Amino acid sequence: MNETTNKKQYMPLVGAAGIGSMLGSGIIIGLSATITVWQSGLGLSDGQVGILSGALTFAIAAGSLLAGNITKALGLIRSFNYLNLLYAVGALICVLSGNFPVLLAGLILAGFASGSDLPISLTVISHDAPDEKTSASLVASTQVFWQIGVLASHLMAFIVSRTEGALGARIVFGLLGGFAAIAFLWRTFSPKFKEFHEAGDRYRVAEGETASEEISFTKLFKGKESKKFISFFACIMIFYICWNLLANTFGQFQTYILVKANASQSLATGCGIILNIAGLICGILFASAAGSKHRNKFFYVGIVIQAAAMIGIALGGGSVIMIVIMIACYNIGNQFAGESIYKVWTQESFPVSARASMQGFINGFSRFCCGLFALITPILVAPERIQMTMYGFAGIVIISAIAGSCMLKLQKKHGIGQME
Repeated sequence: MNETTNKKQYMPLVGAAGIGSMLGSGIIIGLSATITVWQSGLGLSDGQVGILSGALTFAIAAGSLLAGNITKALGLIRSFNYLNLLYAVGALICVLSGNFPVLLAGLILAGFASGSDLPISLTVISHDAPDEKTSASLVASTQVFWQIGVLASHLMAFIVSRTEGALGARIVFGLLGGFAAIAFLWRTFSPKFKEFHEAGDRYRVAEGETASEEISFTKLFKGKESKKFISFFACIMIFYICWNLLANTFGQFQTYILVKANASQSLATGCGIILNIAGLICGILFASAAGSKHRNKFFYVGIVIQAAAMIGIALGGGSVIMIVIMIACYNIGNQFAGESIYKVWTQESFPVSARASMQGFINGFSRFCCGLFALITPILVAPERIQMTMYGFAGIVIISAIAGSCMLKLQKKHGIGQME
C-alpha cells in the first residue's frame, strides 16, 4: 500500500478525531466571541464574566492533565468514543442555562471533555496508523480542524450578533453540542473505525507494545531509556509553553490589541476572520509536508517568521496596519512551527501506551501557564507598553527555537522522525 493510499484510507478517522480539535477551539473562541452576549442576556457581573473565562481555561487544563487516567479507567478506544458525549451534555446545559451557576457548570463539563479529547484522539490516530510517516501526516492534519473551529466560531458569532438577549450565544453552543453528538455517534458506531482500531492493535503488538494498557509517562523516566525520554520531554515542554504563551495571547487578545490601537470593532473582527483564513491555508500546507523530509525546513522558516513578526509590531509604533500585517505573518509562521509539529513530535517520540498521558500533561500544564499569563496580558499589550512586550515576545520565540532545534537533533540522534 503506497503513501497516498494510506492517507486517503485513514482520512475518515482524521475527520472524526479532527472534530474533537474543532470543538476544542470552538468552545474557546465561541465563549470569547459571545461572552458579552451572555453577560447582557443573563445579567452577569464583570466578575462573573471573568470566572466563566477562567473556569473554562482551567477545566480544559484539568481534562488534559487527567487524559492518561481516563484512558486507564475506560480504555483508549472507549474514551475516544464517549468524551464527545460529555461535551454535548455540557453544551446542552449551556444552551438551557438561565443563570450563572448553570452556565458555569455546562462550561466546566464541556471544557473538561474538550481538554481530555485532544490528547486521546491524537493517540488513537497514531495507534491506528500503519507506520510513522503516515501517523505524522495524519496527526498534523488534525490542526486544520482546530483552525476550522476558530474560523467557524468567529463566523457563527458574527452571524448571530444581532439576535436579542442570549439567543445568539445559545445558538452557537447548540451548534457545538450538535457537532459533538455527531462525533460521538460516528466514532462509536462506525464499522470502519472498529477495523482501524483492531488493525492498530495488531501493529502495536508486532512492534512489542500493548497500546490498550495506558501507562503513566513518569514510568518512562525510570526505565532503561529514561535519559532519552526525559530529554524529549524537556525540549517539547519548553517549546510548547513558549509557543503557547504567544498563541494564546493572540488567540484571546487579538481583537483587544487592534481595538486598543484605535481600530474599529468591525475592522478588528473582520481582520480576525481574514487572518484565520490565512492560518487555515498554511495549516493545510504544513499537513501535506508533515510526513516528508521537508518538515524540519518548515519549522525553521516558521520560527524566523514568528520572531520577525514580533519585532515588526515593536518597530511599527502602534500602527494598526503594521499590527495587522505582522499578525498575518505570525499566523503563517505559527502553522509551520507550532501546535502541528508539537503534536507530531509528541506522538512519534514516545511509546503509544504513554502518549495520552504525555500529551495530556504537556497540554494541561501549558494551559495553566496561559491562564495565569492571561491575567496580566491586557496590561502588557496596552499601547504604551506593547513595544517592549513584543521585544520580550521575540525573546520567547528564540527560546522556543532553541528548544525545537534541540528536539530535532535528538530525533536525528535516535533515528526518529527522519522522513525520506
